[in-house]
Amino acid sequence: MSSQNKLIMWSERWPAPAKLNLMLRIVGRRSDGYHLLQTVFQFVDLCDWIRFHPVNDGSVTLRKTIPGVLESDDLTIRAANLLKAETGCEEGVCIEVEKNLPMGGGLGGGSSDAATTLLVLNQLWDLNLSVEKLMQLGLALGADVPVFIFGNSSWAEGVGEKLTKIILPEKWVVLIHPDCHVNTKEIFLDNDLTRDSNSITIDEFLAGNNVNCFQEIVSGKHSLIKEALFDLSLYSESKLTGTGACVFGEFSVKQNAVKCFDNLNKKWNTFLINSTNISPLHSKLRGFNSH
Repeated sequence: MSSQNKLIMWSERWPAPAKLNLMLRIVGRRSDGYHLLQTVFQFVDLCDWIRFHPVNDGSVTLRKTIPGVLESDDLTIRAANLLKAETGCEEGVCIEVEKNLPMGGGLGGGSSDAATTLLVLNQLWDLNLSVEKLMQLGLALGADVPVFIFGNSSWAEGVGEKLTKIILPEKWVVLIHPDCHVNTKEIFLDNDLTRDSNSITIDEFLAGNNVNCFQEIVSGKHSLIKEALFDLSLYSESKLTGTGACVFGEFSVKQNAVKCFDNLNKKWNTFLINSTNISPLHSKLRGFNSH
């Protein structure tokens, strides 16, 4: 990459997009206690934004910490330090994160921030690690990190790291973030959670088998989520993403999505967005790498 391109990359802000789980089921459990999943990931154009500022002393810091999160625990900091440890890189960076994705919403915000950090610093620091190697590193930070590094809508198995590219209809999406926090650990430990669903095929998913096994449990514990699912169901099939708290509906026709958004936005924290098969981050990186 030319030094001019590198300078431009340092000056850019980089998207860390949200993901939706269009289907989610538990099909077993590993000996170490991790659940074996089947899920379908698709990206949306709702993003956190990250800037990377070069520093000369080799340090990795945040421009501004997230309330309630220690700097050393921040996934962007951990991702940058992981790259340095893996490669022996002595470069430094100050990371500036503009948070737009609700924390604890089931949108993968922290994982996406980590993936953007790994992918962009891999280029800015001239580390030349492969996407496969970055996915392997990312898995150590969280089960959702690999899909953001992979960058395509995916059929996912294992703990979410075995990814197969899948082409899905790109739609308008109305997303609601109810004002509540879902404790993921508590949901995974719930006695009523179905942990032995039959595995299904991609064709079965495409034919309409798109249940999220967490939806009934989460909506049973959180009346706001149950209410949001109901309100959204008047306009579209309403679904929980991940283990929540966000719920969404998909629309093929823009005016139907706009009508739904306009009506629900009076009551809920609502987003009108688009789903996309290629991560906005990857689209931007391809633009740089094609020069």
